[in-house]
Amino acid sequence: MILVNGAVADSVAVTDRGLAYGDGVFRTLLIKQGKPRCWQRHYRKLAHDCATLAIPCPAETVLREELERAAGSEAECVAKLIVTRGSGVRGYAQPERLFPTRIVMTQPMPRYPVEFMERGVTVRLCSTRLAFQPRLAGIKHLNRLENVLARAEWSDAQTAEGLMLDPEGNAICGTMTNLFIVEKDALTTPELSRCGVAGITRERLLEAAVRHGVECRVEQLPLERVCSAQEVLLVNSVIGVWQVKKLSDRAWQPGRSASRVRQWLDEQED
Repeated sequence: MILVNGAVADSVAVTDRGLAYGDGVFRTLLIKQGKPRCWQRHYRKLAHDCATLAIPCPAETVLREELERAAGSEAECVAKLIVTRGSGVRGYAQPERLFPTRIVMTQPMPRYPVEFMERGVTVRLCSTRLAFQPRLAGIKHLNRLENVLARAEWSDAQTAEGLMLDPEGNAICGTMTNLFIVEKDALTTPELSRCGVAGITRERLLEAAVRHGVECRVEQLPLERVCSAQEVLLVNSVIGVWQVKKLSDRAWQPGRSASRVRQWLDEQED
């Protein structure tokens, strides 16, 4: 189901700034047993990202009610929340009065091969790089053309994800995932002050590592360091955790970190 400003619909105004300029933010989350998982975290991050772009964020109660309406009788599905600045006249200048557009939609769970979870995934090194833009770094804004172009670089079903670098050759993220590496049982995830999206599962994993007494660093990760790591993990709110088994010419044997991290996240439901 798709709700636009609370009404069942499948379109927005052609003057909407989300359509024209990518002027808005979004969240993707799981619905389980009819309830949005990690809802407080997702709403807090949505509100933060809206504030970064100076877009009024819809009330939490409104979005929660619309999420549950859109999910209907589905016990498990994927939901997407979109908030745009709303409609405006031609040009980049913001309208004097803002009437944000909110979109709530649900879709069936994606069906990935079982082997992705059990034996790990093959990842491609993308030639499309993420540009530096500190003002937008970390937020999930609607302009995701870099990710779209990177994802268009492959079509074979056995490649699960693509790794994206910044202009200096540091690993930042997958096209749809956050990145962690394992070195001597310590976790490291890329620093995202200049580009990339700081996802909810990344946040949860950073907290879980502290709770379990595992060192977890946030710093720059040159590609060479990723390739020399003991294990490489990809995470997001839909897939959970995948272990990387192959990246370019580098291959990894199954390790224990992916199952351990999944257990941490299962213990911490919100």
